[in-house]
Amino acid sequence: MTDLIEVRVSNLIGAPLDWAVAKAEAVPVFIDHQGWVRKLPDDTSAWRPSWNWSQGGPLFDKHLGSAHHNPHLEDSSCRYSAGPAGTGIWLYGPTALVAFCRTLVLTKLGDTVQVPKELMP
Repeated sequence: MTDLIEVRVSNLIGAPLDWAVAKAEAVPVFIDHQGWVRKLPDDTSAWRPSWNWSQGGPLFDKHLGSAHHNPHLEDSSCRYSAGPAGTGIWLYGPTALVAFCRTLVLTKLGDTVQVPKELMP
């Protein structure tokens, strides 16, 4: 059994964020021996909706996502804000997909989520 750790959604990035998106969208996933999040039963490619537009783009469309570039922010970790339509909440991220995925997870699972400890840096 994988040990879980509680993390604020606004701090998620990379594999922990992808894991949380899978949980929010009820996508069955597992962690392979290299620490990649993969979909079941298709374990041939990584599940990376917060990075890969071919996976995150359909979620963006499904939830009528919107994104905004924030050029006035000097912090490179907050260059975009995004979120699903009708939520009234937008979180920040270094990319539009990260910001959208964070907000999607927040609206479905709350401010904090449990992710496998092995995925955390």
